Amino acid sequence: SLEATASSVSASGRRVLTLVADLHDRPALESAVGRVITEWGGVDLVVNNAVDTGPGSMVSILELTVEQLEAKLAANVVAQLVVIRAVLPGMLEQGGGTIMDVSSHTATADPPGPVGRGGWGLGYAASKAAFHRFAPLLAVELGDRGIRAYNIDPGYVDTERQQANAAALGLLGHYAGAPPSVPAAAMAWLAEHPEAAENGQSVRVLKLALTHDLHPDWRQPPG
Repeated sequence: SLEATASSVSASGRRVLTLVADLHDRPALESAVGRVITEWGGVDLVVNNAVDTGPGSMVSILELTVEQLEAKLAANVVAQLVVIRAVLPGMLEQGGGTIMDVSSHTATADPPGPVGRGGWGLGYAASKAAFHRFAPLLAVELGDRGIRAYNIDPGYVDTERQQANAAALGLLGHYAGAPPSVPAAAMAWLAEHPEAAENGQSVRVLKLALTHDLHPDWRQPPG
């Protein structure tokens, strides 16, 4: 499914608001942001994490259709701009805000091989590469007005989607990733300690979690 979820911190009995919106439905995204603003009175932090998980992410150039590429760009680039444009006026009015864009190794690196042999598809990589430019430009244009933006390099995180992709490629169990709680802890800490990273830059959150002891070391076997 394609979802954009907005919530408060779900700990210590705090209220949580969860909204579901299709990344290809721009009015639904705008409506979701509007609902958050109505319920919470404003937005201090946005984490752009949702992506299009439909066909076209892991196919070769010869197999990639124009329609698939357009879908990736619409959901992984344009949808995020819709959300950012919806929150920026309020952030600027209140004197600032933080935007964290979850990037990807595919956005900046060349694949070691073709799809199925260590590589990734052009459709996904091209969309993440375009999205990777958001944070630096937000910092340059609006940093002096209180907007902080970061590209979040999540590293290898063992999500359900990663497990499904690994199984489809016959790679299940070949790589050990961090639990999703690791980048979550690091991003929560970064939001409260913005001086830890330069505005507009990429942040390796797994390293951040280890450096500042934000999460138990997941690399060690239990016991």
